[in-house]
Amino acid sequence: MADKKWVYSFNSKNTEGDRTMKELLGGKGANLAEMSSLGLAVPPGFTVTTEACIDYTKNGNNINDDIKTQVKKALAEVEALFGKKFGDPSNPLLFSVRSGARVSMPGMMDTVLNLGMNDETVKGIAKLTGNARFAWDSYRRFIQMYANVVMGFNISLLEATLEDLKEARGVHQDTDLTGDDLEELVTVYKKIILEESGKSFPQDPMDQMWEAIAAVFRSWNNPRAKKYRDLNEFSHDWGTAVNVQSMVFGNMGDDCATGVCFTRDPSTGEKRFFGEYLVNAQGEDVVAGIRTPAPINECSKNDSNKNLKTLQEVMPAAFDELVEVYTKLEKHYKDMQDIEFTIENNNLYILQTRNGKRTAAAGLKIAVDLVNEGLLEKREAIGRIKPEDLNQLLHPRLDPSAKKEVIAVGLPASPGAAAGEIVFTSEKAHSMHETGKKVLLVRQETSPEDIGGMVASQGILTARGGMTSHAAVVARGMGKPCVAGCTALIIDSKAETLTVNGKTYKEGDFLTIDGGTGEVIEGSVPTIAASISDDFAVFMSWADEFRTLKVRTNADNPEDSQTALDFGAEGIGLCRTEHMFFEAERILAVREMIFAKTREEREKALAKILPFQKDDFTGIFKAMTGKPVNIRLLDPPLHEFLPHSDEEVQELAESLGLEVKAIQERKEQLEEFNPMLGHRGCRLGITYPEIYNMQVRAIMEAAIEASKDGAEVQPEIMIPLVALDEELRTLREQAEETIAQIFDEKKATIKYKIGTMIELPRAAITAAKIAHHADFFSFGTNDLTQTTYGLSRDDGGKFLPEYVGRLLQYDPFVSLDQEGVGFLVKHAREEGKKTNPDMHMGICGEHGGEPRSIDFCHRIGLDYVSCSPFRVPIARLAAAQAALKNPK
Repeated sequence: MADKKWVYSFNSKNTEGDRTMKELLGGKGANLAEMSSLGLAVPPGFTVTTEACIDYTKNGNNINDDIKTQVKKALAEVEALFGKKFGDPSNPLLFSVRSGARVSMPGMMDTVLNLGMNDETVKGIAKLTGNARFAWDSYRRFIQMYANVVMGFNISLLEATLEDLKEARGVHQDTDLTGDDLEELVTVYKKIILEESGKSFPQDPMDQMWEAIAAVFRSWNNPRAKKYRDLNEFSHDWGTAVNVQSMVFGNMGDDCATGVCFTRDPSTGEKRFFGEYLVNAQGEDVVAGIRTPAPINECSKNDSNKNLKTLQEVMPAAFDELVEVYTKLEKHYKDMQDIEFTIENNNLYILQTRNGKRTAAAGLKIAVDLVNEGLLEKREAIGRIKPEDLNQLLHPRLDPSAKKEVIAVGLPASPGAAAGEIVFTSEKAHSMHETGKKVLLVRQETSPEDIGGMVASQGILTARGGMTSHAAVVARGMGKPCVAGCTALIIDSKAETLTVNGKTYKEGDFLTIDGGTGEVIEGSVPTIAASISDDFAVFMSWADEFRTLKVRTNADNPEDSQTALDFGAEGIGLCRTEHMFFEAERILAVREMIFAKTREEREKALAKILPFQKDDFTGIFKAMTGKPVNIRLLDPPLHEFLPHSDEEVQELAESLGLEVKAIQERKEQLEEFNPMLGHRGCRLGITYPEIYNMQVRAIMEAAIEASKDGAEVQPEIMIPLVALDEELRTLREQAEETIAQIFDEKKATIKYKIGTMIELPRAAITAAKIAHHADFFSFGTNDLTQTTYGLSRDDGGKFLPEYVGRLLQYDPFVSLDQEGVGFLVKHAREEGKKTNPDMHMGICGEHGGEPRSIDFCHRIGLDYVSCSPFRVPIARLAAAQAALKNPK
């Protein structure tokens, strides 16, 4: 491995990487190299690759000698540029050590600043700068971060000491402490670390370097980073790069500052330069929420910072330079940028740029605007939005007509409305969520350790932090509503109470937040459905230009059908007729049919159900005029329609004039050991042909009636759970006989199709024979997954989580198993088309709205996918991305 390159430099004279090398250098390292190549003021440094991280783990958590040699060489290069030496007491060079994976994982891994500080270099820096306070402040910050990140020390003891010192000195801010105060604090810090850990704080800068690099490598596998990767389905095998960068200081005095800015508004997507900064501070101060950040310009002002001076006012030259930089970077990357900067002695330095995290609404607006501005092509814009992110746009918002008592207003950090029982710890949020309760996580400010609680919560409310705080950034990425920096809240975490304007709320009380306005509201406020923006409509129309897969919906009533149409559905891929049977006025007739002893009695009961079914289908046909409607005949076993409670059994006995004992006996007769594989689907149609005859009559009479009323109807009759071609042949003949009778009675005809749902492995394997009797195949991938795996979806949840990530990449009920179940789908499609080239095919399981599964459906040549109404936009976008990724 002697020739292998483990370390890449970036500086004004020698930059060895670029933005295309994210897999090797991580996103941060690749962008630091790119910005150095662009001639921006980037503090020089070097990147230790992701491959070095993987090697470190495989090597028993040891950094190999080749890596160390290359680090020393790159470090010497930075020393030569500055004319300073790392660890030199008289003229020291300090570094930051930061993680940087190939994808942005904000706050999930570790950072160490001011590396190289020790008892000697702190004096050198004090002498060089003439600022002892700055030197000791930098040293105490370094001790806190190093003790936490590298030594694994519980820094709450150090933080408590800092708070005690501020109280003793009668000050509120860290910046009010003197240099002597901070020197004293450093002495106490080192003493606490020695007493608690038995180890002295390390003084050798190279030892600090190796331990910091190793700590960042280890942070790749910390629990919060693993959880974040699981949530976002990132691989655990990538590793993180380590960026070692020379320090510039925002905390040397009043001509220094540090900040974060976005080239566009990350919440709305509006084209406005937006950001926050702090004078005399280091980077972590901005995101930690300890001090209220000031706005960089007028349009960044909000209620919490409106009285603070802007960067534009305080440091106009640095601000003007920052405007030039952000304009250049956005044009170069063709995307909204999240930029970290530091100003040292009025000189601007750019520490990082990355594509900024944003809400889905902002992402859509930015994508549409960038196309309109000529920076992006439509096909590029389509690839910028994750299909799943559209979920954020489709969630409810507060009903504007509902009464609400606003008790406080914070920052609108992540849009959307959420209500829940308030909890004060992530652990409690998770445990209450597990019991089915909706909770609102309330914190002073969140930290990366809160990731689990944030996932479990409906929304997040914090008393501290700005629009770029951890809570704000992570909530936006998750699509969770968040109100941050609500300073009116007095939170007592120990007592588990929240006090606002003298009124106290305890754990379990309900509050509502509006992440779009920043309002905190007492109680639980009603919500209404989301509305579609003009940007959404434009963007989805572009998606439709590229996709070739049709997108249908799974809907059982006119209301859901209309919702799906509003979201762009092109028909119904699955109408489950059994859902219609459970309504109160129908279920009694269904039960009468089940207890009938003769065919005549069953037909008499079915005649009562016929008008209901017909009305349902008529409404759906009218809603879906001009579009296909695929209706599945009765699928579940009959026992599902029987009463369960004693009251219901008594009611049914009285209605049918039977003894309760007779009801119980019939229930026992219908009970099955494994109803999923029992007397259901087409097997019901074979043994009780009158059931399917009634449904076919309801469908076709409704089609004729809707057609007479002006609707263009396209009925598709689907026969479920076919295993044998003879089953389908028999039931098709039976259906066609009923249809012929109806056409004769009504003196009218309607074009129709009859096909089957492929949901058993045998049906997929023998698809060539089954296709002789089918106008279409619809793949029921829910049941096909169950029957292929021999696994009940209802019971699999007990152990599947142990498989996912270890034995399975994805839960097969969430993302289609392309190797196994997908093989059957592909085989059935190919064999079916050989028999009947004109038949159409699609899927109607839950996989029909899942992006990876949709990509598979596109690649194997299915005609459509079908999903729930609210997933239709997700499917449309995923289909467009599949077409662009896999052109035919």
